[in-house]
Amino acid sequence: MGLLLDIVTTAAILYVVALGLLIVFGVMGIISFAHGAMLTVGGYAALLVTWAGWNPWASLPAAALAGLLAGAAMERTVLRPLYRRPLDAILATWGLGIVIGQVITLAFGRQVQFAQSLLSGAATVLGATYSQYRLLLVGVAVLLAGGIALVLHGTRLGLVTRAVIANENLAQSLGVNSTRVRFASFSLGSALASLAGALVVPLSSVDPNMGVPWLVGAFMLVLLSGSSLVAMAAAALVLGAAQVLVSTYLNAVLGGMTVAVLAAVILRVRPAGFARA
Repeated sequence: MGLLLDIVTTAAILYVVALGLLIVFGVMGIISFAHGAMLTVGGYAALLVTWAGWNPWASLPAAALAGLLAGAAMERTVLRPLYRRPLDAILATWGLGIVIGQVITLAFGRQVQFAQSLLSGAATVLGATYSQYRLLLVGVAVLLAGGIALVLHGTRLGLVTRAVIANENLAQSLGVNSTRVRFASFSLGSALASLAGALVVPLSSVDPNMGVPWLVGAFMLVLLSGSSLVAMAAAALVLGAAQVLVSTYLNAVLGGMTVAVLAAVILRVRPAGFARA
């Protein structure tokens, strides 16, 4: 039972980390390499909440707000002029990630630090004692996925967003302001990335490079998922299971590499990944 819980919770963590990147890719058609930096922003937002002595749950809205504002500023000042040059836009996000990392290093130093956990202790699940916090992350993943699905399929914003994803030129001819949709999508994706950073802090330390390892997993999940929330859930379960099994029975370092290697193999065999062909 413990191994099964490890697989489910690892998949949930991967899903939460990759969700913001999926939204940016789905709407804008680019992989944002600033995603790891936005995770780091969320981690340091949680650290500031700890230093201030506030309730650790305040780190979630603080991280989301920091990511939202940073994402809005990046989209408006750097990415918007590059919409017609997707390769340049991708390179710009890589550069922005480096700049954000350096600013964080100047402000906080390179030392490893720790933020307070939202929840501590263990719970008994079907006879197995397991971390309450990791179980909480499963619920968070479900809520976030459900919330995004509700917005996409139950609001006007979701309707115009899906129209832009399906055919941007046609959506524009029907009066949809795709620039606003891109702005909202990148801002939301950045907010979700920073929120994820605050959520993974209790599982790791806070340092200027904390987002880099998570970026690799998020990148692979998005490649396997296209723009589908359901496909990403399936990909997260498969990659999460592989990582846990390899880490448990072989080596933790190999387990960390498994996500990238397995994703590459799946894409070689099935280029569409877990999305519908």
